[in-house]
Amino acid sequence: MSELSILLVDDHPVVREGYRRLLERTPGYRVVAEASDAASAYQAYQKAKPDVVVMDLSLPGIGGIEALRHIRQWDRDARILIFTMHSGAQFALKAFEAGAAGYVTKGSDAAELVNSVAIVAKGGRAMSDDVAREIAAERLAHPQSQLDELSPRETEILRLIASGWSAEEISASLHLSLKTVRNYHYQIKGKVGARTDAHLVWLAIGAGLVGDVAAGRGSA
Repeated sequence: MSELSILLVDDHPVVREGYRRLLERTPGYRVVAEASDAASAYQAYQKAKPDVVVMDLSLPGIGGIEALRHIRQWDRDARILIFTMHSGAQFALKAFEAGAAGYVTKGSDAAELVNSVAIVAKGGRAMSDDVAREIAAERLAHPQSQLDELSPRETEILRLIASGWSAEEISASLHLSLKTVRNYHYQIKGKVGARTDAHLVWLAIGAGLVGDVAAGRGSA
């Protein structure tokens, strides 16, 4: 079997080391690069050109969905597997919308991660059972969510607003003009029917976009 090259993206070095060992126990799997945030993930992808990216959503500053967007803009064929603690349906759906090929939670069996990497490498889609159940439950309970109309970029900006980021901080982190950020803010309110920023935060919490994720600026 030919060697499968992997880029591992997680902001915790000890966690990366654990998953590196897990993946490299599989014959033919090799972690060729690692990254701890969105910017270094993008740079590492350009340099290493791995077969598969295994990436957490909880990254310092802008989150994994934005990192996913950047990589996919540079390489539309990039195969990215999200590997995260977050099983919420909205996170998973927005990750797939942004171009993820798979979504597996860290609560899954180790074998599920290994198998999902193989599926994604072959061009397939992978999803852990708990995420599939969350999406099914969400769609049965709410056939149409208020956040469905948001693009991945708008979802990321909503998450940052709800996490307490100022327009200036979002502008600097996403390399957007302050006017553009404010326009996004206004458009998001209109799309989700929020009257105030407090209402926006409530909607974001209800959708699982913030919570433990918003514990600090270093978590996304």
